[in-house]
Amino acid sequence: MSRRRKDGASLEANRREALLRTAARLFVEKGFEPTATRDIADAVGMRPGSPFYHFRSKHDLLKAAMIAGIDGGLQRLQAAVADVADPERRLRTMIRTHLGTLLENDCPAPLLFYESRSLDAGARAEMTAATDRYQQIWQTTLDELAAAGRLRGPAKATRLLLFGMLNSCSQWYRPDGAFTLESIADLAAEMVLV
Repeated sequence: MSRRRKDGASLEANRREALLRTAARLFVEKGFEPTATRDIADAVGMRPGSPFYHFRSKHDLLKAAMIAGIDGGLQRLQAAVADVADPERRLRTMIRTHLGTLLENDCPAPLLFYESRSLDAGARAEMTAATDRYQQIWQTTLDELAAAGRLRGPAKATRLLLFGMLNSCSQWYRPDGAFTLESIADLAAEMVLV
């Protein structure tokens, strides 16, 4: 492959990533329906029809932004716990990493879960598959803790409650507020561990 072709592919990948990040941010800030494709193109510095070079529709862009956010979160999670053998320490690291993905990351795609109602059944199935991949590492860790008698409740219910609790932090957490992400992560861990 020629250098020119590589540079062009790299530029297109960067533009696609910029579209995903910008669309995610605007969908979170304004909502999916009120956000026009033109708004996204303007924010990225593209012509109004340019996003359709990368995505078939605004719905396709929403799905891609959501899956990119989940997959990016999974990569960060896997990197954070790669060498953590102890399941309690792993869970604590996972909780803090998840909070960081939600609240410190420059891509708000994980906060788009509320917009999944705008997706068709096929796109929701793809979202479910991405979510299942993300939650599998959690379930494995919680199963280990349950087998060791270190969880307050059943592993599956704990996972579901933990995600509800952690994801809702986006509604009230403020970087300059009374709670740090570390203190929230510690509290969440203490609520589920024995």
